[in-house]
Amino acid sequence: MSQPATVSANRAKAADATMFNILFIIGLCHLLNDAIQSVVPAMFPILEKSMGLSFTQLGIIAFSLNMVSSVLQPVVGVITDKKPMPFALPIGLTLTLGGVLGIAFAPSFGLIVISVIFIGLGSAVFHPEGSRVAYMAAGNRRGLAQSIYQVGGNTGQALAPLITALILVPFGQKGASWFTIVAAIAVLLLIYIANWYKKRLVKYPLISKKQETLTAKKSGLSKKVKQALLFILLLIFARSWYISGMTNFYAFYAIEEYSLSIKDSQLFLFAFLIAGAFGTFFGGPLADRFGKKKVISISMLSTVPFSILIPFVPSVLAFIFLTITGFILMTSFSVTVVYAQELVPGKIGTMSGLTVGLAFGMGAIGSVGLGYIADLFSLSSMVSTIGFLPLLGLIAFLLPSDHTVQEWNQ
Repeated sequence: MSQPATVSANRAKAADATMFNILFIIGLCHLLNDAIQSVVPAMFPILEKSMGLSFTQLGIIAFSLNMVSSVLQPVVGVITDKKPMPFALPIGLTLTLGGVLGIAFAPSFGLIVISVIFIGLGSAVFHPEGSRVAYMAAGNRRGLAQSIYQVGGNTGQALAPLITALILVPFGQKGASWFTIVAAIAVLLLIYIANWYKKRLVKYPLISKKQETLTAKKSGLSKKVKQALLFILLLIFARSWYISGMTNFYAFYAIEEYSLSIKDSQLFLFAFLIAGAFGTFFGGPLADRFGKKKVISISMLSTVPFSILIPFVPSVLAFIFLTITGFILMTSFSVTVVYAQELVPGKIGTMSGLTVGLAFGMGAIGSVGLGYIADLFSLSSMVSTIGFLPLLGLIAFLLPSDHTVQEWNQ
């Protein structure tokens, strides 16, 4: 073999290697970012008492946070697919840092909304580029890489109940200011990641050219690809509305139904979210082995019996069912992202922004809608109704198989 051919082969082999150090760092940054973002719903019981906010107003706060993030994520993804921006990562976390300071000292409902908009902006910038870093560091293990990245975020979200119990309950609204330290650590780590990202683009230009070629081929999406994307988005809708209802309002339900304290109710929510983080981690490797369509289908439909029964069982069983539901449902989270990325090769940021961003957006709309239903009817009625949402997982059977998607891309 000639020297140029050997060098080319070695470069290709290096590009296909899974870079676990980068994956763990970007996963940790995702954890820190989403832990900061989780301060907002974690503060709901505190804000409801200190400011006398209604469920609808709490829904508006969640809507403001998630809608800004969801609308801008695909926009950022489209822009960075054309021109990657490594240093957008630390810049995004800096915006989040400013939002955290604002929410800690905001004296009114309006200023809280403005503060969470800054947190949403930071999230919108971070997520598409963070997902791209995971893709670049994945090598040939995309499911595992995306799981490591996404499990960081879901673990951060799972910390919300502990944040409430250990920091926000004793320190109140101003306790959120402690998370400026967390944001500063994340910014420093992301400066390191941004430097690696920049060097990677220079060192392996062939990857970028390949993506450009695939993008050109896929400039006009076929009807079948558009249909598959629609099915994925409908599945995200069902999952996001359910998670939004449980994350934002189940603590209130547990307090009302089981006469729990705010601190104790957060343990139920923590079980749901931390189990979801474990589910997210295992979903990617399972998809690498058994196929993405199978994991998505089983994840959604296996949740149904538990999600329906949760509102009708004693507290001990509710705790167990919440844990099982969180684990099973979230095994599909990272898998839907990778599935969408492989449906439209070369649009890594766009597909990440669309799928993850839509999850935030659907959660935002769900926060307002479900909060309104809880105010209009009852909290119990709302929690009982959303248990049927995972039934929409039947749509997963209409998705093309992994093999079919690979054939479309040849």
